[in-house]
Amino acid sequence: MNSPSYRPSKPRVLTPYGLLALAALCWAGNIVVARGVIEFIPPIGFAFWRWVLASLMVVPFGIGHIARHRREILKSWRMLLLMSLLGISGFNTLLYTAVHTTTAINGALIQTTMPAVIILVSLILYRERSSAVQLFGVLLCAAGAVMIVMRGRPTLLVQLDFATGDFLIVVAVLLYALYSVLLKDRPAIHPLAFLSVTFSLGAMGLLPFYLGELLLRGPMDLDLRVAGSIAFVAVFPSIVAYFCWNRGVHLIGANRAGLFINLVPVFASALAIVFLGESIRWFHFAGLVLIFGGVLLFHLPAKG
Repeated sequence: MNSPSYRPSKPRVLTPYGLLALAALCWAGNIVVARGVIEFIPPIGFAFWRWVLASLMVVPFGIGHIARHRREILKSWRMLLLMSLLGISGFNTLLYTAVHTTTAINGALIQTTMPAVIILVSLILYRERSSAVQLFGVLLCAAGAVMIVMRGRPTLLVQLDFATGDFLIVVAVLLYALYSVLLKDRPAIHPLAFLSVTFSLGAMGLLPFYLGELLLRGPMDLDLRVAGSIAFVAVFPSIVAYFCWNRGVHLIGANRAGLFINLVPVFASALAIVFLGESIRWFHFAGLVLIFGGVLLFHLPAKG
């Protein structure tokens, strides 16, 4: 007897956009926290305990769904393992490692390429093409994100000094683009079962590297700041963001969802204004207009 397939309820029209925006907000918080704890938490340890804690929180709610979909999970174990290594183990560990050797500006700029990389991967794997108008929308979104990251001074682009961390972010972007596109072929199981399995496999994939880091650097000092940072990234950039992102991609596809990555610098700027006392400047509004203009352009109905 085959295990039942999961069939999600039909969403409201605006649901995927709200979910994707919430994911971007959570990932903006992840960037702020990661930059703030680089002196206290080693990168692999940060990623490992993030996913261990996230797994411990989500598995109790997903275990019943795992049992119900166990046949589908076992049949699709290769795809689940691949997605776990790409989107859980690899992407986040590379990002946390990169922030030790690159600037926040460089990292944010490189990540603005992700929507274009997702479109390229979709074309290679599934022959999904985008129109010229949609590609222009992608460029508008990228321009808006760059406007915010560069704080309205495009001349800073020629002053950037690229380091090892920048190469790591390039690889991380490719890994997460692959993860996002492969969500198209994820097994038809409940979202909590999918999160439980991929989070757990992702944490296990990091275990050998974490043990190696322990041997080289020793254990981290556990205090309230470290524990609070790990708890935050386990809940919001992990459980909340991945649930929202996976669902949003399922509803509107990876190509359209990828544009919402460019909201990360928008939200990161907003968080800096709220928590760090920075002021709202003209380039925030200009970047936001370009990003939303690009999103609307990409979603215009194709002419027959």
